[in-house]
Amino acid sequence: MKKAVVLYSAGLDSTTCLAIAQAEGFIPYAISFDYGQRHRYELELARANVKQLGAVEHLVVAFDLRQVGGSALTSDTAVPKEGVGTDIPVTYVPARNTIFLSFAFGWAEVLGAFDIFIGVNALDYSGYPDCRPEYIESYQRMANLATRAGVEGTGHFTIHTPLLHLTKAQIIQRGLTLGVDYSRTHSCYDPTPEGLSCGTCDSCRLRLKGFSEAGLNDPLRYA
Repeated sequence: MKKAVVLYSAGLDSTTCLAIAQAEGFIPYAISFDYGQRHRYELELARANVKQLGAVEHLVVAFDLRQVGGSALTSDTAVPKEGVGTDIPVTYVPARNTIFLSFAFGWAEVLGAFDIFIGVNALDYSGYPDCRPEYIESYQRMANLATRAGVEGTGHFTIHTPLLHLTKAQIIQRGLTLGVDYSRTHSCYDPTPEGLSCGTCDSCRLRLKGFSEAGLNDPLRYA
């Protein structure tokens, strides 16, 4: 069994991604990020979930993207509640996946792991540019140029994106076949202090749409 670093936020997608990594025979090492996000409930849930999900280790990397700003998730800008649009929304966090993947590749080098799992999706998503297949392909090429293992030829890094071309309903159905408990996940951009999901932000709307299209009820409680 090979080691894999899995980007894990306790969200629906990342939790499904972790389950898929296990099902494909990888030993998962989970990495989460405390980046100054306003919805910090996800970190509490990630810490509570990760061991029972089968991760061997859980690394939480802390840095402050509030210093950069530019996003409703790292500032006091209101989170949009009017529905998913066609433009890149203000919930996009500049360079977030680029930074996340950089930490993941650094840890992978130390672990001797050559596989990274990330739950990006290019169908039912908010239109973020760092969730597109061409971005992932470019990043993988760069990682193999920029790492010792890649240069010395001791290993080839692969970014796994098992959810990339699935609808949210298909993601949910896949997760259920793997035993994922979606009541232990969190998707909301603007939860209450108690962790209740708002039900109207882009992420909540996409999640609810996915459960509806799958013919299922979302097990989460909504404000």
